[in-house]
Amino acid sequence: MIKLIATDMDGTLLNDKNEISKDFYKVFEELKKKDVIFAAASGRQYYNLLKRFEDIADDMMFIAENGTFVMYKGEELLLNALDKEVAKELIGIGRKIEGAYVILCGKKSAYIENTDEKFIEETEKYYEEYKIVDDLTKVEDDILKIAICDFLGSETNSHNYYKDYKDKLQVSISGAIWLDVMAKGVNKGVAISKLQEMLNIAHEETMVFGDYLNDLEMMESAYHSYAMENAHDDLKKVARFRAKRNTEDGVIDKIREVFELTL
Repeated sequence: MIKLIATDMDGTLLNDKNEISKDFYKVFEELKKKDVIFAAASGRQYYNLLKRFEDIADDMMFIAENGTFVMYKGEELLLNALDKEVAKELIGIGRKIEGAYVILCGKKSAYIENTDEKFIEETEKYYEEYKIVDDLTKVEDDILKIAICDFLGSETNSHNYYKDYKDKLQVSISGAIWLDVMAKGVNKGVAISKLQEMLNIAHEETMVFGDYLNDLEMMESAYHSYAMENAHDDLKKVARFRAKRNTEDGVIDKIREVFELTL
């Protein structure tokens, strides 16, 4: 019996127009009746997710910032902060990358020091709470991760600048133009494993959905692991099962099938 469902957002639960399936809320209510915990597991900020699901936020779990921060029913379950001196070092590198911009992701807010219009537009898609500051290295907050918005491509450009940190930190390609750097051993999969232990939920009782490389570890955290048909090829190699494309409501379609829901 499945007790926990965790799904990525962009490219997974959301279609390419940033929309959720029209049947999502009906399915959510059916899962709630069955005491199934539904979690949004995303690189997005907690406050962004909270606003997106404000009508059902009290009943949802939020695995935010790629597993660095977990909230459930208003209670903080996990916080995996990044060392501030390390963060300063990462910021310094990010400032020098052509075509890239740095976001300091804190518990209270996200912080940026560049007002480029295109960058601001991308920031506002994923960060509900953000502040423009003069110097990211002087921010006082619990630091969850360093995010790099890379308009030249995260996999081929900015990722190269942080390769030497892979043994010391978690470096995740989160999207075509997004790179996230977190504390070592921090990712969606580790967060889910900790939650399974805290909530007494087994690997076989967990279902996950994802589409990109920051979902790799999450696929290993659940027996019922689904890669979207539109997923990165490397994710498809790790996932046990497939779901239809995000543009075909693949997550909701598969949940309805597995739970035999008729709406």
